[in-house]
Amino acid sequence: MFKPGGTSTTGGVWSAECLTAVSCEMPYFAKLFLLIFCLVLLVESRKHRRRRWTSQLEVQKASHIYKKNHDLTKTRKGKTEQLLRVDDHDFTMRPAFGGPAIPVGVDVQVESLDSISEVDMDFTMTLYLRHYWKDERLSFPSITNKSMTFDGRLVKKIWVPDVFFVHSKRSFIHDTTTDNIMLRVFPDGHVLYSMRITVTAMCNMDFSRFPLDSQTCSLELESYAYTDEDLMLYWKNGNESLKTDEKISLSQFLIQKFHTTSRLAFYSSTGWYNRLYINFTLHRHIFFFLLQTYFPATLMVMLSWVSFWIDHRAVPARVSLGITTVLTMSTIITGVNASMPRVSYIKAVDIYLWFPCMCGIPHSKTMMLDGNYSESDANSLAGYTRSQVVPEEEKQEKMVVHLTMSSESNSSRKRGLKGHVGLRIIQNTHAIDKYSRLIFPGTYIFFNLIYWSVFS
Repeated sequence: MFKPGGTSTTGGVWSAECLTAVSCEMPYFAKLFLLIFCLVLLVESRKHRRRRWTSQLEVQKASHIYKKNHDLTKTRKGKTEQLLRVDDHDFTMRPAFGGPAIPVGVDVQVESLDSISEVDMDFTMTLYLRHYWKDERLSFPSITNKSMTFDGRLVKKIWVPDVFFVHSKRSFIHDTTTDNIMLRVFPDGHVLYSMRITVTAMCNMDFSRFPLDSQTCSLELESYAYTDEDLMLYWKNGNESLKTDEKISLSQFLIQKFHTTSRLAFYSSTGWYNRLYINFTLHRHIFFFLLQTYFPATLMVMLSWVSFWIDHRAVPARVSLGITTVLTMSTIITGVNASMPRVSYIKAVDIYLWFPCMCGIPHSKTMMLDGNYSESDANSLAGYTRSQVVPEEEKQEKMVVHLTMSSESNSSRKRGLKGHVGLRIIQNTHAIDKYSRLIFPGTYIFFNLIYWSVFS
């Protein structure tokens, strides 16, 4: 008889016994079922032996790799705080507390200069701010002398410089998709602390030469709590500490240069502090204002000269032309000042716009200097025909008679003669228009030569 209890882990013995039992004592279907069962057991036993051999090989490879790359900075037991001994020190105090000032190097990479606001007198800048210092409390053992890099979560547990932006209005650290903060610690205790910041800071601007002006703005960095006796803030690589993106550009300004400076700042109640400056110079693009301000103003001035070629008897035409010129210039001035702060001094653009505006006012007055017509006659002159108008010869004779009578009433004949000649020239509107055709364009050209040579 076949004994199930006598099975073996080796497939050969089991198969022999099974075959003997099948051939001797069992029916045909039972023999077939038992044969299939024995074959399945044989296959499973071979798979089990192969799986055990593969797992042993993987364990040997993993142990070989671990021995080859074993380093405390990459594979470590326990938490990061235990490796850096964060809990063993009081990080509320600066490194080397009670000793000399700790040097903190700074470098900056300007990512973008986002906007310049003349109305608010400020600018917005996005930059990478990096600090460098040494804190021996953060030193750790390392075979390969490799650093460890962390995100912003460790910053809250150690000491970092309390640098802030002087005269800043708004600032924030970018937090998409997480806080843009990086902390890199070296085995000897040197620390690199970097963050990405957007700051809006004040910039005192002088618009006396606007829009032909250049503006110099600065972003100032300083420690808030530590004086120069506790913290020495300095540019890490001098002028090379400031890097800018080559793609930085502004639609309204040309960025001429960036440079760094440093000095001490004094507060009467706290003391002296190291202050770092990021200075940049901006030169305004003039082409926009040429199209929007200077060219329209020039066209209006030239249009006002048309009144000198209009007959002095065409009162409505000359009056409307003068009023149109003045109103248009006033509109241009209002539009320019709407985008500017309310400064109490005169800007260069004000000089240019108010000069032609004032020159355009008297144009409508020359039409009423004719002594032959009263004000009511001049207003109704357009209703008369050509034959009803006094001829030029008669008008001149009336003017001579009128002026002679007025000159005889004076006490001095010489004085009356001068008044006679002066009034005749003033009342001769043809002469006024003739001289104005040359004087006004010449004066405007001379004004432009002086203006652009002084302000450009």
